[in-house]
Amino acid sequence: MPEANAMNEESTNLLLVEDDEVFARVIARALEQRHYAVSHSSDSENALALIESQRFDAAILDLNLGSETSLSLIEPLKQHNPQIRILILTGYASIATAVEAIKLGADNYLAKPADTEEILSALSTSKNQAQTPTADTAKLEPMSVRRLEWEHIQKVLKENDGNISATARQLKMHRRTLQRKLQKRPVAR
Repeated sequence: MPEANAMNEESTNLLLVEDDEVFARVIARALEQRHYAVSHSSDSENALALIESQRFDAAILDLNLGSETSLSLIEPLKQHNPQIRILILTGYASIATAVEAIKLGADNYLAKPADTEEILSALSTSKNQAQTPTADTAKLEPMSVRRLEWEHIQKVLKENDGNISATARQLKMHRRTLQRKLQKRPVAR
């Protein structure tokens, strides 16, 4: 992907899949000022239609789109352009979802809140340079009990395909308690 400074002569066609309209507007405007041609979708269905109709050089995907996930968009994006750069953005970062996104073909993963410079930096960082949490980095700084709980909840939630009720049953937790825990920002390591 061309560097942001070298983008003056040629724009990069970028797909932004984000259900937070305010955040999407702010990021799209900032990217357009940096010579990106931004196509925005707030859900997977419209994003798939855009993928079928256009060729994208880069994509920024919000992991959680209401009741669905954007991970299913990675494969169609890669099919239409194997060289596409894909960044996953999420307000609910966890090691499990980061690893899954990278395995599916995303190039990087970034926790919200993130500004335009952080997004562009993460988008241009290769998989080999990505700052995705790994078991090696986790050994350097042990996780807090609250962070371990968060990671475990995310893992079980993924195993249950995002089904809150099934996850709550498996964790032997009341559904509303689980929903409250999921609405909180992830705790620091």
